[in-house]
Amino acid sequence: MAVYTDITENDLRNFLSEYDVGELTSYKGIAEGVENSNFLLHTTKDPLILTLYEKRVDAGDLPFFLGLMEHLAQKGLNCPLPLPRHDGKICGELSGRPAALISFLEGMWLRKPEAQHCHAVGVALAQMHLAARDFSITRRNALSVDGWQELWAKAAPRADEVLPGLQQEIGAELDYLVSHWPQDLPQGVIHADLFQDNVFFLSDRLSGLIDFYFACNDLLAYDVSICLNAWCFQPDGAYNFAKGSALLAGYQSVRPLNADEIAALPVLCRGSALRFFLTRLYDWLTTPEGALVVKKDPIEYLRKSRFHRAIEAASEYGLEPAA
Repeated sequence: MAVYTDITENDLRNFLSEYDVGELTSYKGIAEGVENSNFLLHTTKDPLILTLYEKRVDAGDLPFFLGLMEHLAQKGLNCPLPLPRHDGKICGELSGRPAALISFLEGMWLRKPEAQHCHAVGVALAQMHLAARDFSITRRNALSVDGWQELWAKAAPRADEVLPGLQQEIGAELDYLVSHWPQDLPQGVIHADLFQDNVFFLSDRLSGLIDFYFACNDLLAYDVSICLNAWCFQPDGAYNFAKGSALLAGYQSVRPLNADEIAALPVLCRGSALRFFLTRLYDWLTTPEGALVVKKDPIEYLRKSRFHRAIEAASEYGLEPAA
């Protein structure tokens, strides 16, 4: 979440008149995240989230994103729902951007998750994977290996401005992943961005998943590797074996990984670390000054990438052998 496009109160009131949501009482921008412009609205009925889809989001993908949230909710997964307008559509336009109103999900994201929270995330991720099996719309992952190559081509000339020697190191890592990336693992709809700020808890109970705007079709175990990177490292960069073990156990309690997925987990973790390093690096180098958005340090994911290069087996992440 972020704010790239500002809105006026008058334009917002006109936009809301197309919905049955009551009268606007207040609104404010949400600065977290990097992809779209988001606002928290308070109305005389309910709090809502307003999302303006920025230029990096293809308007043609919105039926996938919004339809997926509806589908998952119908399957019993707790996630926000897009609200319909009076004309039945779930997407309109505001300030020259496609825009949607999304229901507000109760809860807060955790700054310091513990092992039990990681277990709950693993369970919820596997439940999402199973719930989306019969979702009829598909979307390719634009941020898989070919997307990494495109991002790197744009960022590589300035990479050493961030850290000397980075251009050579990342070029070699990308070459390795291009030649070793697995192809024949189980696929389906993945969240692709299930970081801590996209999972809400009420006390210690997981209350729902949000922000499906990177969701796509890809390797299911790749989504697991993204969560290991996002949830199982300490602030000092050390891998937390207990958290990793808990997350993997939670996932496998719902959808056991097969032998090929287990064997591929170290490479998948290397890939997901590189994916987030590259998008952070690109944003770090190109986000204009003055944008109300929190830029994320790419070096965090460089350290994770280096950690994964030394891993030889999934057991080193805490994956218990099958009973």
